[in-house]
Amino acid sequence: MTEKRQGKIGVQLSMLRDEFLEHGVTASMAKLAELGFFAVEISQLPMTPENVAAFKSSAADHGIEIAALSAQLEGTPGRPGENLTDDYDKIVADCHELGSRFLRIGMLPLQYMGSRDSALAFTERCEAMAERLAGDGIELYYHNHHVEFVKYDGETLLDLIRDNTKRLGFELDVHWIWRGGFDPVEVIRAYSGRVTLLHLKDYRIAPLVLPEGGLKDMSGFMRLFTDVVQFAEVGAGSLDMPAIIEAGYDAGSRYFLIEQDTCYGRDPWDSLAESGENLKRMGYADWF
Repeated sequence: MTEKRQGKIGVQLSMLRDEFLEHGVTASMAKLAELGFFAVEISQLPMTPENVAAFKSSAADHGIEIAALSAQLEGTPGRPGENLTDDYDKIVADCHELGSRFLRIGMLPLQYMGSRDSALAFTERCEAMAERLAGDGIELYYHNHHVEFVKYDGETLLDLIRDNTKRLGFELDVHWIWRGGFDPVEVIRAYSGRVTLLHLKDYRIAPLVLPEGGLKDMSGFMRLFTDVVQFAEVGAGSLDMPAIIEAGYDAGSRYFLIEQDTCYGRDPWDSLAESGENLKRMGYADWF
């Protein structure tokens, strides 16, 4: 009998951050279930005791899986929030309480940007933290943006992190891979075995609309010229999502998390619903 190919499509909650903060965890999780989403990755939401309890009870009430939690490696100037260096026991306890064995670092810390040596220092710290977390039954993942495709001595920063770690996993974000100048399918294949988590995020070029009366200077035009690069609802952009999803599954991905960094004034619930319907039309209805 042929093994059934089935991953789990879920939601990266950063795209619903304002909605969760305004309406609370319990009501927002109920709305997710109503829309047919039953896996989430928690990010950019305060993990207070009250919120952790609400996530746990809501997940149980609606059959929603907490696929992954988020944490910084260490404190970052200008970015408040828990970090593994100072809040290790609290973060591990939250993972265990919510039944999640995956923890992800959402961004390269600002203090490690800018050089090969600083990237290697970050990589060394990540690998040590991944080893420590493994002892508590938790896997650590690193989420990319486009900055990881800068090259040092001909090697991308992302490859540099991969080639100098064994325990650390990667949560590949396909929009940022494409914006970094690479083919998401090829990058996913190159990270096979280390990509249990995958971010589904589409890419589009929006119309360039000039303001009434035109522009007075070239700098104003250039802002509009570059701002046409946008995040898109999954299936509403130019990325080949079925090819990406199949490559992800073949590479070991099992959670496929919808994320849209901004919806450009549209209700994010509507954007999320559109992404979900598009994925169902692609043939992934049983992955929800």
